[in-house]
Amino acid sequence: MTAKRTVKHITVSEMGNNPQLAKLLQQNRWFGELPQDVLDELLALARIRTLQDGEFVYAKDDQPDGLYGVISGSTRISNIGQDGREAILAILSPGSWFGEISLFDGLPRSHDTVAIGPTELLMIPRPAFHQMLERRPELYPMFMRILCRRIRISFAMLEDSALLPLSSRLAKRLLMHAHNYGQTDDEGRRPCVQLSQESLGQMLNSSRQSINKLLKRLESLGWLKIQYGQIILLDEDALTQLASGAPLPSED
Repeated sequence: MTAKRTVKHITVSEMGNNPQLAKLLQQNRWFGELPQDVLDELLALARIRTLQDGEFVYAKDDQPDGLYGVISGSTRISNIGQDGREAILAILSPGSWFGEISLFDGLPRSHDTVAIGPTELLMIPRPAFHQMLERRPELYPMFMRILCRRIRISFAMLEDSALLPLSSRLAKRLLMHAHNYGQTDDEGRRPCVQLSQESLGQMLNSSRQSINKLLKRLESLGWLKIQYGQIILLDEDALTQLASGAPLPSED
């Protein structure tokens, strides 16, 4: 596990005219609804931040610096317990956005966020973002929907941990990551999740061995395929039923 440290020095670079980053904003379900002039202004405010594997984007209790989007690589959002164990909340792939809670309430960061492998981020600085909102107060409802969705996801996770068996929670987490953070396989058709079995175990408060056993069972049913570094979802309908609490088919 990477030793925790507080980030004191941050190096960012000017973004320039980059169509790839404009697409990152446009493909986001909330930013994509914004008028083009607002998207142009956000891009003018944005900066690129590059990190190496294990570098902190920010540490818990750091002061908020802005809103982040993943351009390439990935980030791990987690906390360290008093016993030294790491609880992983999410692993975010390209196209994912994070940091919006502290962006609005101005309170210190509530979790650690660390780069996994070489990672490139798009950062919208907090002061410039709020200056834009002061000029365009009609944008507040749009960004409030981001916060409301995060709250709904948090409540759903609490409910799942209390009511659903591990198999259902695993299926639900795989589907959530595939739909919100995931990518497609090499053929570009089937959704895939780039999460290690250890990370899934930490997210679901379970052991890697239990996760491995369940994944192999789901693979034997033809519902997913396990490959090195990724899990390909083959039968989303079956996984959705399992995620809702339906039992696994009995083994012959």
